[in-house]
Amino acid sequence: MGNISGSGLVYSYLRFSDPRQSVGSSTDRQIAYAAKWAAEHGLDLDTSLTLRDEGLSAYHQQHIKTGALGLFLRAVEDGRVPHGSVLIVEGLDRLSRAEPIQAQAQLAQIVNAGITVVTASDGKTYSRATLKDNPMDLVYSLLVMIRAHEESDTKSKRVKASIRRMCENWQAGTYRGRIRQGKDPHWLKETEDGWEFIPERTAAVRRVLTMYQNGMGGLKIMEVMERENQALHAGSANSSQQVYRLIKQHALIGSKEVTLDGELFLLEGYYPPMLTPAEWDELQRIAGSSGRRRTKGALPHIITGLGITSCGYCGRPMAGQNLATKPRLPDGRIRDGYRRLLCASAAAYGSGCPIPGSTSVAPVERAIMNYCSDIVNLQALFGVDRSEEPRKRVHLAQKQVDDLNAQLLKLTDAMLATADEGTPLVFARRARQLETELASAEKALTQSERELASVSRKDLHGADEAWRALAAGVEAQNVETRLKARQLVADTFERIVVFHHGISPSPDAGERDYHIDIQLIAKGGAARMLRVDRGGNWMAGEEVDAD
Repeated sequence: MGNISGSGLVYSYLRFSDPRQSVGSSTDRQIAYAAKWAAEHGLDLDTSLTLRDEGLSAYHQQHIKTGALGLFLRAVEDGRVPHGSVLIVEGLDRLSRAEPIQAQAQLAQIVNAGITVVTASDGKTYSRATLKDNPMDLVYSLLVMIRAHEESDTKSKRVKASIRRMCENWQAGTYRGRIRQGKDPHWLKETEDGWEFIPERTAAVRRVLTMYQNGMGGLKIMEVMERENQALHAGSANSSQQVYRLIKQHALIGSKEVTLDGELFLLEGYYPPMLTPAEWDELQRIAGSSGRRRTKGALPHIITGLGITSCGYCGRPMAGQNLATKPRLPDGRIRDGYRRLLCASAAAYGSGCPIPGSTSVAPVERAIMNYCSDIVNLQALFGVDRSEEPRKRVHLAQKQVDDLNAQLLKLTDAMLATADEGTPLVFARRARQLETELASAEKALTQSERELASVSRKDLHGADEAWRALAAGVEAQNVETRLKARQLVADTFERIVVFHHGISPSPDAGERDYHIDIQLIAKGGAARMLRVDRGGNWMAGEEVDAD
């Protein structure tokens, strides 16, 4: 081989796509080879840097994306690997089994940085000097990479075909064995007889789901988990993203998700379920509802940030504001006057509201909580048949899906008719647009169906008690209770319109001489207008047209 600089280091890289391959003599043999090679060439073997990837595929480039070789390549790129160093591998297929042009580019990246690659299996060396003296070695390396990629590609296709057959047979009910694809849920462990729940993991998952359904967001949930010294995943730090990934996992209802070449197979009954189908639907309904929007600040508002509360004067959203640094009540609560409700038009849209100003949000909260604490009021809001309005929304959503499918079918027929002449670009663009609209409409239909199912399952009996139980906590500014009330508001109301100084504010009224008008439009379709004083006490109430 060419001259090797005495200032470089020798690195040994080992990779096994299956960790079981690391058990045996090959590891010891390569380490011994690297030590011997370093000694013979007067270089030091760097034993402090562990270049070892176990269970990472070179075909799928996992060892580059998340493994030690990827870190090494970045160190090469940053100039942190000394010029004249040597990287020893068992064979070129240990470096990469990607497409040959990509694999050769990775080899070139190392060699062009002044680093020599040595393959222990055949003693060949690859450096700029040796490849210049023996250009055919470059051809040889390419042939090795082509063969390695073809072997992995053939194996990958064979494995995918086998997994596809197993998935199809599972869905057909003719196969009930194990399918080794993807990760299994962390709250289960596999046994000889099937699956068992891991008690501490299961308890953590249930705790997270309960907090989420009570209105907490990911960050707040993880703060509670940290305080309670619980981890959602064993051996990993809590992260809010874990919550949002968890609530989407079909494994919660016992289904395994397998994706092959973009096609999703849902294998029902693969795992023991943690949730019933009704509980899963309710979880997905909540996840897709406006009540899941993030709250800001330490004390959550129960009517703002949901996308349902608007200004009666300009129709734009209303925002909540806590002046938490102002003097508080003796028990630590923020004073009513320092919890504000204001039209967000000026800040968000750059234009003022016809009736500028703000009001305390406290009387609005009290009026809504007290109103809903009466079963007669709730029955008036939802009407005799609670499912009537949700059923209408399902019907409209289904009609939109059907209309889009019909348009897409006509367009497809037109595209096929012109296939010989080439599909017009405008047809292709319209098809992509319709596909996007259809995906959105199907999502809306699913959400509407879940809302209908939720309403059909729930009886109004006792709903007033739930509102009453939360009212005291809302007034006491208890965070967890306010989050529950916030979710309840999102589940109950389609819109809340606030006239913060009354529908017809008097220009002569002083700052303290005004009332608040609130229009409540329920998801049941009914609307109610409440007039309250600055303390939240009802002054008047009447049914109004929701339109």
